[in-house]
Amino acid sequence: MKILIRIFLIQILFFFSSFASTLNLSISSSPSRLNPIIAADSASSEITRWLFNGLLKYDKDGNIVTDLAQSYYFKTDTKLIFKLKKGIKWHDGVEFSADDVIFTYEKIIDKNIYTALKSNYKEVKSVKKIDRYTIEVDYKRAYFKALVIWMVEIIPKHLLENEKNLMSSFFDRKPIGTGPYKIKEFKTGEDIKLFANKEYFDGEPKIEKVHYKFIPDTNTSFLMLKQKQLDIGGLSPLQIDRQINTNFRKDFKIIERPSFSYDYLGFNLRNKKFQDKRVREALSLGINRQELVDILFFGHGEVCKGPFLPGNFAYNENVKTIKPDLQKAKKLLKEAGYDEKNPFSFEIVTSTGGDTRINAAQIIQYQLSQIGVKVTIRVMEWQAFLNTVVFPRNFETVLLGWSLALMPDAYPLWHSDSDRLGGFNLVGYHNKEVDKLIEKGSTTVDMEKLSKIYKKLFTIISDDKPYLFLYIPNSITVVNSKIKNVQPAFIGIMHNQKDWIKPE
Repeated sequence: MKILIRIFLIQILFFFSSFASTLNLSISSSPSRLNPIIAADSASSEITRWLFNGLLKYDKDGNIVTDLAQSYYFKTDTKLIFKLKKGIKWHDGVEFSADDVIFTYEKIIDKNIYTALKSNYKEVKSVKKIDRYTIEVDYKRAYFKALVIWMVEIIPKHLLENEKNLMSSFFDRKPIGTGPYKIKEFKTGEDIKLFANKEYFDGEPKIEKVHYKFIPDTNTSFLMLKQKQLDIGGLSPLQIDRQINTNFRKDFKIIERPSFSYDYLGFNLRNKKFQDKRVREALSLGINRQELVDILFFGHGEVCKGPFLPGNFAYNENVKTIKPDLQKAKKLLKEAGYDEKNPFSFEIVTSTGGDTRINAAQIIQYQLSQIGVKVTIRVMEWQAFLNTVVFPRNFETVLLGWSLALMPDAYPLWHSDSDRLGGFNLVGYHNKEVDKLIEKGSTTVDMEKLSKIYKKLFTIISDDKPYLFLYIPNSITVVNSKIKNVQPAFIGIMHNQKDWIKPE
């Protein structure tokens, strides 16, 4: 009888293990460290988001909602109260509490810890524990990022409070979080395996394992995708248009949406030739942006109209798309003193590391030749480009791009004070009205009022043309069509991954 029971139990275990699903992904570089507050590279962030949580997060539509927090409210414009969820456990079974939040904050602002997050907390006066599940954040002034900074992933005090050097801790290889997945160990240059957290406070993930295959070569990952060895992948416009067949389209669901990035041609406004707005306007009218999208991305993109991206609270839909007008462009150049005998000329500098911007520069060169403008192109290795051209502001124009957060901050790119060494106002843009609006926005916690301020900024900057905003590439993602409950949304597809079901 005992033997029969044992056989029966083995059969049950085999039955359930045979249905234990694995989500197969690829990663092209190894994470540097898996402590989220000091991780600086995209590979590290890719992994830590499975393992940790913040007090808040974005929902699928880009709205701020609670995560580790149960609720929050502003007591005053400068006092923010968080009530934490009770009963949340770290992966080792210890309960999460307010002590962990305060510990995380203290480590971020610790002078001995190097983290890019520090600047986000410059307006925080203090973080106090009211009780085990309540925190009060006191700001120096009303701060428009008051909520967003608490999306930072929280780390466990009980494991790290006695660590002498958090910059080189065991935690980087064996992190413990509160997230939907756990990791046993991480080794550089090897595959990364994550396991479902059965005690996850928001419900156990339905896919038991996540397997990141370490594939440095993107061509190899594309091949593995076609062989159905991967469940998710990103495709280029060339691949989606020319390199997949009907079977691939059956095997994978194709999800396409605008990326959170744009490319631009930036003028060095310290240079007198670009200080005449008529010249900037003429060059803008001489560029056919839709043609750039069609040639560079096979139409998988859209024309960029200004400094903030579509779908965002800062985006102003009333600003019209710039359409080429060669006759008006020539007229403006003539008014500014340029003609066939005295043609306007300038240099575009861009970098290696992909053909898109080099090809864009060549297309722009041809397009502007149609209005009598002479363009030369210089292409440089990325680090040399940054160190000898971009940072020292040694250029006439640069062809570059920005990736933007869901909560845009106009200060680093557009405020006059950011036109300094180490600042990101690379083109030397100065506008007193823009400065005042940015400063007003930085102390506005009401999202409706902030939206109005940023939409006005969008209009002014777009009209001033310190950049020629060019294009927004599409993000093209493919997902195994057998996976159920995938819900494409504004922020992507991973927002509800724990509810995905992958049949074996």
